[in-house]
Amino acid sequence: MSSVSPVGRLLLVDGHAYAYRAFYAIRSMNSPTGRPTNALYGFIKMLFKMEGILKPTHRLVIWDGGLAVERTRELPGYKATRPPTPEGLEEQLPQLMSWLGAAGWASLQVDGTEADDWLATYVRRAAGQMGSVIIASSDKDFMQLVDATTGLFNPNDKSEKVWTAADVEAKTGVSPGQIVDWLSLVGDSVDDIPGVPGVGPKTATDLLKRFGSVEQLLARAGELKSENQRQAVQSSAEILRRNQRMIRLKDDLVGGPPLEQLLPGTPDLAALRECYARWGFRSLLAEVTPEAETVPSMNPPTVAPQASTKAGDAIQGDLF
Repeated sequence: MSSVSPVGRLLLVDGHAYAYRAFYAIRSMNSPTGRPTNALYGFIKMLFKMEGILKPTHRLVIWDGGLAVERTRELPGYKATRPPTPEGLEEQLPQLMSWLGAAGWASLQVDGTEADDWLATYVRRAAGQMGSVIIASSDKDFMQLVDATTGLFNPNDKSEKVWTAADVEAKTGVSPGQIVDWLSLVGDSVDDIPGVPGVGPKTATDLLKRFGSVEQLLARAGELKSENQRQAVQSSAEILRRNQRMIRLKDDLVGGPPLEQLLPGTPDLAALRECYARWGFRSLLAEVTPEAETVPSMNPPTVAPQASTKAGDAIQGDLF
């Protein structure tokens, strides 16, 4: 009896990462009443473009719900230096979530849990149930989830391809299975996680190529020829083990919609028309307005030329 291979493609979108990206990509854009709409417009256009490229059968946008208690307990300074969400973006986030519901996109935010862990949880849930999973984010933490059926869609990669394990290794010099150890050695300044003193990405890669894992590195640290490096590694044993616990994403969260509820829903055209009219998005409004109706006259929003997204990427832990 032949087995049937899983079919379908699940797209998991890192909501805050894309909202930040949209906010910084368009410097200024306001509704007819003067409220900021740059994140709204940029986010919607990016999702439409992404859907056209990736053609998912199932899709879910996941939002941060706060810091994980386990990580702040391990390291009280975890993400402590991140600036607050810009006021102009903060007021657009609830509207983004409302738009997702009207557009038929599943969305998830759970208080006290980080989006990264929910993304990992859905990758695990989809294993054996879906043909493939694509994570849309520029966060380097997600490289640990890449495997034969899970890829990474990095918005900074202009080739618009889905990263595989080979791409992760080409970028870092290590396999996805070594990413947790690699990041544990290097640390993450964006998340305020210190690494081993004097160990940068290249040195971390060299160490893992030689020893294979952090555990083997610690067990065989005496083989390191550099006294400074040997002392740095040996004195950082507890830091490395803590970093492993913090950086390894949790994939066993309970709750959230089942996979069968992640199919595209029927758009609520009336709700979309109301949103687009209120925000002043004439072109999007025309797309959901029957030909027999006339798009109401309004002042179109002003869009400034695209600006650098470096500030937003840095906040989200960009892939280099």
